Order: sequence, then C-alpha cells, then structure tokens
Amino acid sequence: MSWQKAFFIILILFCLSPYGSPPIALALGLVLAFTVTNPFPKLTGKPTKYLLQASVVLLGFGMNLGAVYKAGKDGILFTIATIFGTLILGYFVGKLLNVQRKTSALISSGTAICGGSAIAAVGPAINAEPEEMSVSLGTVFVLNSVALFAFPLIGHAIGLTQDQFGIWSAIAIHDTSSVVGASQAFGEQALAIATTVKLARALWIAPVAFMFAFLYRKADAGSKTKIAIPWFIFLFVAAAAFRTYAPAFILPSIFDSLVSAAKAGMTVTLFLIGASLSRETLRAVGVRPLIQGVLLWIVISLVSLWAVLGIV
Repeated sequence: MSWQKAFFIILILFCLSPYGSPPIALALGLVLAFTVTNPFPKLTGKPTKYLLQASVVLLGFGMNLGAVYKAGKDGILFTIATIFGTLILGYFVGKLLNVQRKTSALISSGTAICGGSAIAAVGPAINAEPEEMSVSLGTVFVLNSVALFAFPLIGHAIGLTQDQFGIWSAIAIHDTSSVVGASQAFGEQALAIATTVKLARALWIAPVAFMFAFLYRKADAGSKTKIAIPWFIFLFVAAAAFRTYAPAFILPSIFDSLVSAAKAGMTVTLFLIGASLSRETLRAVGVRPLIQGVLLWIVISLVSLWAVLGIV
C-alpha cells in the first residue's frame, strides 16, 4: 500500500472519530485533493452517489411523523412561504450572479430546507456533478459554522424568548446539527421547539426533490435522457413512517444506531466529494456561489426574525 492510500484511510478514520464532523470531513477531503491528490478516484463516482442516497434514507429513522406534524400544522402556510420564497429568490439571485444552474438550485435547496440533507437529496435528483455538490455543501457548511456561534449571541442581544429563538433558528440555520447546537446553547425549551420545527421542514425534502427532478427533466426535454426518479426519497419517507409506527418491541436504540450510521455515511460522503475536487474546478466556479448563499441566508434570517417577532 502506498503512503497516499494510507493517508487517505487515516483521514477517513479521523473523520469518523469523535473529533470529526461533516464540515471537517469536507475540509480534509479538499486538503487531500489539493496536496497528494485522491488515490482512489473511482470512489468519487457512483459509489459516492449511492452512499449519499443510503445516508439520506437512514436519516428518516430519526424522524417521528406525529411530532413533526404537530409542530408544523399551525405554521404550514409560513413554512410553504419561506421554503418556496427562498427557492424562487435563489433562482433569480443565481441568474443575476451567473451561478451554474444546478449549483444554484442546490444552494437554494439547502438554504430553504435543511442544508446538507436537502442538498444530498436534490443532488442525485438533478444529476448534479461532484464538484457542484461540493461547492454547494461547502457554502452551506461555512454559513452553518458562523450561525452556530452567532445566533445565540444575536438572540440574547435582542432579547428573544425561548420560543422565538427556537422557531427562528429552525428556519434560518441550514443543517439540523447546527440548529440543535445553537438552540441548545440558548436553552432547553428553545432546543425542543427548534428540533421539532426543523424536522417538520425536513419533510419537504421529498416534494422539493421531486419538483427539481421534474423541472430539470423538463428543461432538458430536447435530450433523450430519462428523468432521474429519486426512488430513495420514497425510502426516506418510509423510514420515517416506520419509526413513527414501529412495534413497541423495537428498541429506540436501534433507530439511534441507524441515524448514527446515516451521519457517518454522510461524513464519509462529504470527504469523498471534497477529495474529488481540483484547483481548476474551484477556480472556474469562483466566489459567486458563496455570495449567493450569503445573500439568501441574510434575507431568510431577517424575514424569519421579523415574522417570529410578530407572531410569537
């Protein structure tokens, strides 16, 4: 075994250790790509795609449809307005900045719903390339890292209540992990509210993924390419339903283990996606996707904060 392959394996093991995380995994994959290059280039093709889809399906075992429905039924119109408002705004901002259309769609989806999980679901549905996935995930994770520390400080500074902060963080912060981290730092009640509201929004992964699959098929109507039906989304919803109505003899720890496996799979996927990039690719993409992500994030944060202050 060459030292490059050994280094590759060591980095993956570190990503899966208690010291690793999805943002760190993506960063280490980029470090590998820009230094010694990826010694296993074949892993960044279909194997990465299938691992990503399997991880999304396993995430469904962490959702309870009853609790999510209860949390989301009262604010369904607000949820729809913020999700599709973000997607529409993202489309026009992407057009204005001349961001590649699939990258723009991925960033918009991640901002509108639940960050990396939404990107992971929408990416295969529109046949996004690894570099498009990586740029989108990198943009979202950078903003997640900022939000994790900034939101509790802002919440305390402007005097938000536990309920207000829980709802605001669930809407304006991309990934569930960062929502949990920020709301936990704010208070236990904020954590409970933020988690259920975020899961309610996460259910929109399925319809949004199908919507993009249809739109991109329609946009490519002149080609002979068949629509890429995201079958794994059915399995994602089925997993959530099974978790909700599972027999009593199935221990909760089993579902916790499946969700842990999903997070590990997502972490490895991000490492592989990062390792597939090159300097040439990033140079061609430029900073426009990051600008798009920042603009969308600022708008959704301000709009949701204004709404929260008015309705809670």
